Amino acid sequence: MAQLDYYHTLGVAKEADAEEIRKAYRKLARKHHPDLNPGDKAAEDRFKNVQEAYDVLSDPKKKQMYDQYGFYSENGMPGGAQGPGAGAGQGPNMGFGGFDFSDVFSRAGSGAPGGGAAGTRARRARQQGEESANFQDIFSQWFGRGSGNPAAEAQVAPEKGSDLEYGLAIDFWQAIKGTQVKLNITRQEVCGTCNGTGAAKSATNVVCPECNGSGNVTQAAGAMRFSLTCPRCNGTGRLRNTCPTCNGDGRLPINETVEVRIPPGAQQGSRLRVAGKGNAGTQGAPSGDLYITLRVEPHPFFRRDGDDIEITVPVRIDEAGLGTKIEVPTIDGRALLKIPQGTKNGQKFRLREKGVMNTRTNQRGDQIVEVQMEAPVVQDERTKELLREYATLHPEDPREPMWSKV
Repeated sequence: MAQLDYYHTLGVAKEADAEEIRKAYRKLARKHHPDLNPGDKAAEDRFKNVQEAYDVLSDPKKKQMYDQYGFYSENGMPGGAQGPGAGAGQGPNMGFGGFDFSDVFSRAGSGAPGGGAAGTRARRARQQGEESANFQDIFSQWFGRGSGNPAAEAQVAPEKGSDLEYGLAIDFWQAIKGTQVKLNITRQEVCGTCNGTGAAKSATNVVCPECNGSGNVTQAAGAMRFSLTCPRCNGTGRLRNTCPTCNGDGRLPINETVEVRIPPGAQQGSRLRVAGKGNAGTQGAPSGDLYITLRVEPHPFFRRDGDDIEITVPVRIDEAGLGTKIEVPTIDGRALLKIPQGTKNGQKFRLREKGVMNTRTNQRGDQIVEVQMEAPVVQDERTKELLREYATLHPEDPREPMWSKV
């Protein structure tokens, strides 16, 4: 199966640190989120690819495997042994069967009296096989090969919980005035049975019999001796049984209702942060955060441009020609607007500080009113007569300036 280039997907270099990877993920997740791109299948696929890339590169163990082999697999390291007796999920085949250890360990075996050349060769063959097996056992631990013992569980370092991303649709007035909304989310919470350790409480104080609590064991390969991490307790010196509630993960999925405060003046695409409401961390590490991207539904006639509110208001010909004062709607209610004599169609007027309150600058925007001329509905002879009289008084052609530029 073709594998994604996760660094290319997030647009970061391979040397990028965890913070750079997180920032790139947040930017792309916000850009391609399905809630912000309704009906866009391509955006949905890009969002899934971004999620997959971040899932691997944000996890140190997954990232290590991806950097080493070019892909990540839940089945473990590639290159496991394929011959008889090969275990599932083994690491690279570190066999040393083709290496002649007889020269290295000749002092340990060739000096024995008797046996002749044939006996010496036989002893060397046996010794080579034994030393190859010893080295294979030792190097298998260095390259992450499991011991096959169910009690040997990985000792995971504390790691902060991952962040969560949710989309939330609000109406125009909720965005303008601010509000409190309740959002149902699914997140990982610390397991109450094991308090996040992943271990059954009854076995937390059992000393490992393999290393007698030291966390290290010694293995010999001929004249050399190696001090290795104990494969049974993974260097902790103590055994633990898996928590039956969370199966050793230390966390459980829960459904939670989170109350979110939408501040006044929230805009389309605004991103809110609720601290500590992401997934719980492991081994007592802090939880991640919850990020909410807002989608604001449009209003029938109010339009928003930053902190300004725009609106188109119809006026009659007599109002525009003679001038008048009219009432126009604002987000605060009705306001009086002066229409000067001779106002033209499409002319714009500004109502100061009738826009949206900006909580960062503590200032309000303006409301921009565009007038739209309404032609009269002629249904009686008197109106027709007045319009004919108007045409007689003003016979000029309003299209005349256009002809000079054709």
